[in-house]
Amino acid sequence: QVTLVESGGGSVQAGGSLRLSCSVSGLTVGTLSMGWFRQIPGKEREVVAAIFQSGTATYIDDVKGRFTISEDNAQNMLNLQMRNLKPEDTAMYYCAADVKFISRGRWDAAYWGQGTQVTVSS
Repeated sequence: QVTLVESGGGSVQAGGSLRLSCSVSGLTVGTLSMGWFRQIPGKEREVVAAIFQSGTATYIDDVKGRFTISEDNAQNMLNLQMRNLKPEDTAMYYCAADVKFISRGRWDAAYWGQGTQVTVSS
């Protein structure tokens, strides 16, 4: 059974930083593509960043240069370092495993965490 548990969310002022972590059990980090998604109430969940088995990472334009996705193989965790946060980054953030590209702007995953809230105030 695959379980993903996020932590590290919270409230921060614009320009601040947060580090999200995802503790993974039931699969080995690095053997599947993994990613971080976010969702604002009333909107569809969107991919923020994904990291593939090759180690290559991809980001949406809105977070390029500010967010960094990484895997911690020793701890079997997935991380998302977020810097220079903006109010528009406010959302529920989800860790996901077995991430797949569906079509332009659309991604999906087989496994999801419960989410952690990130709130950025101006």
